[in-house]
Amino acid sequence: SKNGQTREHALLAFTLGVKQLIVGVNKMDSTEPPYSEARFEEIKKEVSSYIKKIGYTPAAVAFVPISGWHGDNMLEPSSKMPWFKGWAVERKEGKADGKCLIEALDAILPPSRPTDKALRLPLQDVYKIGGIGTVPVGRVETGVLKPGTV
Repeated sequence: SKNGQTREHALLAFTLGVKQLIVGVNKMDSTEPPYSEARFEEIKKEVSSYIKKIGYTPAAVAFVPISGWHGDNMLEPSSKMPWFKGWAVERKEGKADGKCLIEALDAILPPSRPTDKALRLPLQDVYKIGGIGTVPVGRVETGVLKPGTV
């Protein structure tokens, strides 16, 4: 839907540097007819087109038809969607494939952390907490931070 949040979330994810994406096409039990392959393919085509415009590579994105309410294709393949042969992704780090959402989640590659570089810790906020003191809050982008580091 043009008014839905999927487009907004995809753009936000890309803008924030999220490199890997999984698209869970939910509510497959509510399609007409229920668990419709045609509806899944329509959504897959539409979302693929949009995420490509943003900067993602659709071939590297797992599309999984699911029903969160009934648990279909969440942890194990669903007998209600015999047409779904599984998802497959191709990325420069290699290929991955599976049949359900948990397998797609397991196929996400952990991001490499440049621990060999100098410490870079952008501050997000600074809190003054009574009895404790000033507490800076940030995220380690590069390098390593250990207790006692000055």
